[in-house]
Order: sequence, then structure tokens, then C-alpha cells
Amino acid sequence: MAPVGPRIELGFKATETGTRAALTDVIGRLRDGGLESTMLGCIEIVLAETLNNIVEHACAGQPDGQVRVRARLTDLYLLVIVVDNGRPYPGNRLPPYAQPAVACELDSLPEGGFGWALIRELTDHVQYRRHRNRNVLTLSIFLERELSRAFCR
Repeated sequence: MAPVGPRIELGFKATETGTRAALTDVIGRLRDGGLESTMLGCIEIVLAETLNNIVEHACAGQPDGQVRVRARLTDLYLLVIVVDNGRPYPGNRLPPYAQPAVACELDSLPEGGFGWALIRELTDHVQYRRHRNRNVLTLSIFLERELSRAFCR
């Protein structure tokens, strides 16, 4: 597929402030590229959960933590590659797919575990690898949700 929208590439320090600025930048560029608001909401959730996980887990306590985001929009999908210099994922693999238990009272909901469930629900392909002391996460999101999941219609 040929790119139809903006080709995005940016780097930032792995901090909450850096994450907010990067997320605002990426979503703004995708909006300017003509992406509809429903898909933008789904993409924003995926990117926010991904980037926050990097800051909170991979790069936590590392003052030199860096994140690089590359995104390419085609007529069918958005491809996002996120690279960071943080600690590797446990076992050098993605966490197993599991929905957090929510069959309980609201004030008893577990803390954590929702991020990866959301990422997996809202993407069509997720791949992780460790390359030269860096984490490389590749995410693909089909823009026509009927081609995949119906969650974001």
C-alpha cells in the first residue's frame, strides 16, 4: 500500500511530559492527515497505553530513557513502530493476552492489567523484538474496522 497520509517520525525523553507532548503531536498530525475522529480515539488509546508502559516499566528510573516513534498511514492501515532503550520485556516477549477480571465491585477493580488488554483489542497486529539493546514494538491498526474488530465503530 502506498502512504496516503503523513509519515511521522519523532523522538523524545521517556518521561510523562515527553509522552504527553509526543502523543499530542502524533494525533495532531494524523488529524491533519484526514483521519476520522473515531479512529483517532482508538489510536490515541493504543499509543497512550504503549508509551505510558514504556515510561512506567521499561525506562522507569533510567534518566537516559529515550523513545522513538515512527508512523506511516496508508489507505488501509496505520503502521506504528516504537523503539526504546529501556529494559527488555520479561522473557523477551509480549505479556500473554489476558483480560483483567472485572466481575467485582467498582472499588475492587484491580490496578493495572488493562493497558495490554486495550492495546491487543484495538490493534490488528502487535509484534515485539529486542534488537541491539532496544525494544522494538510494531503495531498495525486497520482503518476500516470491519476488516478486523468492530470495537471502534
